[in-house]
Amino acid sequence: MKPTALIAEDEPLLAQALRTELAAAWPELEVIATVGDGRSAVREALARLPQVLFLDIRMPGLDGLGAAAELADAWPADEAPMPQLVFVTAYDEYAARAFDAQAIDYVLKPVQPERLRRTVARLQKALDARDAPTHTPEDALASTLAQWQKVLAAAGAGAQPAGNGAAPLKLIAASEAGSSGNSVRMVPIDEVQYFEAADKYVRVLTTGREYLIRTPIRQLLPQLDPQVFWQVHRDESGKQHLTLRGRPEKIPVSRLYAHLFRAM
Repeated sequence: MKPTALIAEDEPLLAQALRTELAAAWPELEVIATVGDGRSAVREALARLPQVLFLDIRMPGLDGLGAAAELADAWPADEAPMPQLVFVTAYDEYAARAFDAQAIDYVLKPVQPERLRRTVARLQKALDARDAPTHTPEDALASTLAQWQKVLAAAGAGAQPAGNGAAPLKLIAASEAGSSGNSVRMVPIDEVQYFEAADKYVRVLTTGREYLIRTPIRQLLPQLDPQVFWQVHRDESGKQHLTLRGRPEKIPVSRLYAHLFRAM
């Protein structure tokens, strides 16, 4: 059976260039769908269950990181193994450094044939190992989840310049939920239980209060201490939940991040 792939790239010419170079580097590969945004990538991937995903990191609406997180939870692992994940990115020294530091394959725009051939060789090896008779479905799922965790961590690290020397936030200016927005309080980060993206705002939850800020989660994350705040990609389809001391909510945890909490 031919290996299959989905390409999610919002620039049609670049998507076609990737298809052309893939046809040369991996003639057996069948590209079964090409989409231009993250929502379509999630929908088509779940409908077609490809073996490889090429996701542009930056797309309108839901980006590649968000699409990958949604697919990790929604993927029907009992119907098909989770696909291999490769991010597509325009050249950026920080993103390239983050991927190279973790020895993770990625596709640069415009496509570089030699780099793509190396990526294809590793993908073929990974698919062969996954299909080996000694590999159980549980082993395959665990191995692919580990690959996704590594890729997403590197992609997140590459979103911001490394080593900028800025200390983590200690205070955050926020307006209290339900107020007119004219009153702003400097909320100590030590009081914050969790942040949650909500429409045009980000909710800031403490033990007894709720505040709102307009800073997007993506911009906020690099300013937080990574030893204190862990991203869980809240998704109602998450199979596992966590509770925080001082808060009544149960927070769904993505399949990708559940391993962070198992020792607790």
